[in-house]
Amino acid sequence: MWGAPTEPADSYYEPGKTLSARKWQAAFSPDGHLDIGKTLHRIQHGGIHPSIRGEVWEFLLGCYDPKSTFDEREQIRQHRRVQYARWKNECRETFPVVGSGKFITAPVITEDGVNANSTEMVKELASHGPLDKKVIQWMLTLHQIGLDVIRTDRTLVFYEKQENLSKLWDILSVYAWIDTDVVYCQGMSDLCSPMIILLEDEADAFWCFDRLMRRLRGNFRCTESSVGVETQLSNLAAGTQVIDPKLHQHLCRGDYLFAFRMLMVLFRREFSFCDSLYLWQMMWTLEYDPDLFSLYEEPESNIEKAEGSKGKAKSIRQCGKYERENLKIKSSDAPLPISVFLVASVLKDKSSKLLQEARGLDDVVKILNDITGNLDAKKACSGAMKLHKKYFKKAKKT
Repeated sequence: MWGAPTEPADSYYEPGKTLSARKWQAAFSPDGHLDIGKTLHRIQHGGIHPSIRGEVWEFLLGCYDPKSTFDEREQIRQHRRVQYARWKNECRETFPVVGSGKFITAPVITEDGVNANSTEMVKELASHGPLDKKVIQWMLTLHQIGLDVIRTDRTLVFYEKQENLSKLWDILSVYAWIDTDVVYCQGMSDLCSPMIILLEDEADAFWCFDRLMRRLRGNFRCTESSVGVETQLSNLAAGTQVIDPKLHQHLCRGDYLFAFRMLMVLFRREFSFCDSLYLWQMMWTLEYDPDLFSLYEEPESNIEKAEGSKGKAKSIRQCGKYERENLKIKSSDAPLPISVFLVASVLKDKSSKLLQEARGLDDVVKILNDITGNLDAKKACSGAMKLHKKYFKKAKKT
């Protein structure tokens, strides 16, 4: 479907261990309630069969509540498709290239709202008076999205079709329209690409991407003095200092900027396409929180649910292994995301080489670039869980 000559088949499919289509269907009750505990266990030990990966991801990312029924989920799905169509239509009315099967790679407007290349559609828009600040901000990103789209996963056969490139551009353009805080940043195309490959319906892919961005949008928030991902870089530095003080002392001169890309786009460049998909689903499985769906719903409904669930303990069995470990620790601090320990795992694996050969940031970047595409996702996840335990064991003593 989406492979390339350089991309092998999914090597993580293990008959008997992997969550297969048959086992996935058997995990639902007649009404549609999903046994999420058993499902998480199966994924953790054998991954997900490629044929059902998209629909399983919708649950792992919090698009649907495992306690919901088939009918309830279908109502939510149809409602979201209508909402996406409404937003996309707003974008199309503002800039008709959206939804046309095409996309742009050249600027159409300047920062002061002036037509950048004399296109008729921008002239028409400007003829109605000064452009709104939100519209200007949005239109300034459209060509950058296009430039990133043509560079994203370009070795995959899937993107040889113009319609798939334009679908990726459409989803990112609509997201930029509704998220006026983040709008669009480089790297978001890498996060969105797997969604449109795995989910055939464009609206479903959009909502899966939206849920992923709920987790990661803090990484893309920028101010005049800082970039959002800096918090995770600081967490990585603090974690490495506890886990491996010698390595930390050697690396801290570069402020851990070498890990910027890893954390920003969840290792999409460091692992092969298949490995990065496996890594993502393992991360989401290990971090799974059964309250995810309700946390992402509208604030009003959150208040009602919170009132109705006071005193009800979260079911440990329905949590991912990493989430269970964090609940046992009962720290007042917010738990570190597993991505921090995944980077630490990669650093630990290459610590000898880094200590011997790295004399500065450029050397660290070169060493890490040399392993791009050759990392083992399963080994990285296992290493991250071990380092997580080691971190809290050592942190307690300090």
